[in-house]
Amino acid sequence: MISKDSLLFLEQLSKNNNKEWFDINRKIYQNYRTEFIEFIQQWINELSHFDTEIENIEAKNCIFRINRDIRFSKNKQPYKTNFGAYISKGGKKSNYGGYYLHLEPNNCFFGAGIYETEPLELAKIRQEIDYNFKEFKTIVENQKFQKTFGTLNIENKLKKAPKGYDENNEAIEYLKLKNFIIGTRIEDKMICSPNFNQYLVELSKQSIPFIRFLNQALD
Repeated sequence: MISKDSLLFLEQLSKNNNKEWFDINRKIYQNYRTEFIEFIQQWINELSHFDTEIENIEAKNCIFRINRDIRFSKNKQPYKTNFGAYISKGGKKSNYGGYYLHLEPNNCFFGAGIYETEPLELAKIRQEIDYNFKEFKTIVENQKFQKTFGTLNIENKLKKAPKGYDENNEAIEYLKLKNFIIGTRIEDKMICSPNFNQYLVELSKQSIPFIRFLNQALD
């Protein structure tokens, strides 16, 4: 389980985002980080029954660092105010699609897919959608899928057809996308519920056909 105290720690961190406070509370952070890793491992173990490509992934290699890279950012706060984990068959730094969990007070969510797709991978995914649009449409326009996740993320979506594609292509609105991600918000009370792991597995299972479609384009 994810404890309420871990979310409280993140809330306190957002109000005291400085090295002095963090150093004093570092051991507390390490305890909650360990708790998060154990939870993610449980998620992987359960989900691997349905997605065998992640069965050998270790949770400790899926967790994002709490330290922010502030070298090129206007925001100079040194720490993230969330716990995050990304599970994919190629690891968290791979270009493959996977599952993401974001824990932050009043801003918790589950996500799946590929964010900020690299140009080469983007071209492959667009080609796969173009060639197999019927299959893709069946996945992303499924009634249950859309009830859970809504529509695909349209951040940075192109206004015109990408090079090599006609504006009249039946898949054009999807071909204009630059991110291929879905997601859903999760209430804090669910995060701390004993049923959360199973709920997370169910969300993940719903997203598997979407992830497999993206990854088959990259293989």
